[in-house]
Amino acid sequence: MAAIRFGFGRLNFHLMKRRSFLLLKLIAFVCSVLLFCEFFIYYLVILRCNWPEVKTPAHDREQETLEPVLKAMFLADTHLLGEIRGHWLDKLRREWQMERAFQTALWLLQPEVVFILGDIFDEGKWSSPQAWADDVERFQKMFRHPGHVQLKVVVGNHDIGFHYQMNRYRIKRFEKVFNPERLFSWKGINFVMVNSVALEGDGCNICSEAEAELMDISHKLNCSREEQRPGQCGDGQLLPASAPVLLQHFPLYRPSDANCSGEDAAPPEEKGIPFKERYDVLSREASQKLLWWLRPRLVLSGHTHSGCEVLHGAGVPEISVPSFSWRNRNNPSVIMGSLTPTEYALAKCYLPLEDTVLITYCAAAGFLVVLVLVRLGLLASPVLFGYKLLRKFKTV
Repeated sequence: MAAIRFGFGRLNFHLMKRRSFLLLKLIAFVCSVLLFCEFFIYYLVILRCNWPEVKTPAHDREQETLEPVLKAMFLADTHLLGEIRGHWLDKLRREWQMERAFQTALWLLQPEVVFILGDIFDEGKWSSPQAWADDVERFQKMFRHPGHVQLKVVVGNHDIGFHYQMNRYRIKRFEKVFNPERLFSWKGINFVMVNSVALEGDGCNICSEAEAELMDISHKLNCSREEQRPGQCGDGQLLPASAPVLLQHFPLYRPSDANCSGEDAAPPEEKGIPFKERYDVLSREASQKLLWWLRPRLVLSGHTHSGCEVLHGAGVPEISVPSFSWRNRNNPSVIMGSLTPTEYALAKCYLPLEDTVLITYCAAAGFLVVLVLVRLGLLASPVLFGYKLLRKFKTV
């Protein structure tokens, strides 16, 4: 009798051991899938991105030297949801995606400066003081960066509202968090950051002040190019003698996205839809003023959530930067720019596809279900099923 009990005991021990081993394997598999989808995939995808090379020798008498290259990263339309339209699951999923993508890009690519081209928040035009403070805290956590990396932000319509929604309170609230400077120079490169919401052209106080500020910047840029008489420029410190890079939220005027191409361009059914001035793009008049006043060598904008490359005026290129969030597109990306005072080179760095992560999770879940059913004897083992099928085929 004792022998029988001992035998049953050993059988139960081995059965429990097998079940524990199976449970450990399942836990290891689930953890591996989670680590891959939530961490490793960002490294695997962003590792493929490289800074574009720009080589512009500058002759200094008998010696040839290379101009310093600034590594700048551009992204747009993060649209952090607030308390009104936000859903905890959407916040958890999409904001984690942006945080991991941004932190991984900082670690792997090591840019010197990052520009975000507006619509940082989705509900800035509505949010209460407390909701605004909560959203800012989330943003600063997600887009934290080391001290040697500068983060520059352009205001968007969702941050302060469209023209007839914006007011001084919302603008000051935004500028209290993000440096309000319109002109930024580094390594001999000038960047002009525009509040494109204020370029309505209707003579409102905020619009008039914005235009006056841009005209002052235009004057400083002309002085740096030595196109003003010495008496007109005064004794102030001159800017680098470099045509600026224009950064704003609204794109310059274009009829539609019909001529845009690429895998992150607008969907075919949306390309032919005409753009509305002062809503989808700047007005013709405001666009011409910016090109005349600033004479930029490159324009980067956001707002449309899709990628596009167009030429304006005498061949000034504009790059529309796609949204950085899975909320707005399946294949977000950032623009990597290598810039010198006279030249630039741009490259697009795509982030992980949301579909890839979802498919991976679905495939893993399906595999787990099949494995558990096989172990419980509710489903024939695929290997055994294949063996029987092969035997049957040979017999026939």
